[in-house]
Amino acid sequence: MNSVLIIDDEKRMLDLLALYLRPHDYTCKKAQGANEALLFLEEEDFDIVLLDIMMPEMDGWELCQEIRSISDVPIIMVTARDQKEDIVKGLKLGADDYIAKPIDENELLARMEALLRRRTPANRIETNGLLWDEERYELSYKNQPIKVTPKEFTMVGHLLKKPNQVFSREQLIDLIWGFDTNTEGRTVDSHVRNMREKIRQAGFPVDDHFKTVWGVGYKWIN
Repeated sequence: MNSVLIIDDEKRMLDLLALYLRPHDYTCKKAQGANEALLFLEEEDFDIVLLDIMMPEMDGWELCQEIRSISDVPIIMVTARDQKEDIVKGLKLGADDYIAKPIDENELLARMEALLRRRTPANRIETNGLLWDEERYELSYKNQPIKVTPKEFTMVGHLLKKPNQVFSREQLIDLIWGFDTNTEGRTVDSHVRNMREKIRQAGFPVDDHFKTVWGVGYKWIN
């Protein structure tokens, strides 16, 4: 599930966009204006930002620059202004895409999905600040590496790639140790305990995501 920060000075528009997005596996945070948005961005990480241009105090162009000074999060400008010079200005200031009101729900979803695909390669999975990077062979939380063994790294990768799927101990043994191994379920449980503790010590709320399905195995919930 991807997290989106919606920024607009109109509560009606905030509520409407959140209503569009929640059924499509987005968690939505609503910021009514630039100051509230900057507070949220200091407190947590987001996968994508929807940013209105015409706001009092600080407009979307100024806020886009502020966001770019602290984050590379994808930004889609959402506004009633659709003149070419406005689009060019937004892109030059660091926005990644642009959509005009009235918003077509399917177009918005398609643009968001396209940005997220470009941001997260298949061998790189991020969820709430926890990053599994297969190319670097690294697990980290908020850019701080978590020291795990190769088998622990492989196990968490399988779980992250298929959230909500239950993996039995036998499946995990086949995937990680191979079909011809004499490894038993107790070994899987031991690796799980160690891995959970390492991720927990790094500060990630692992118990909210890495679940035991009693009598069956394990699953990851985003």
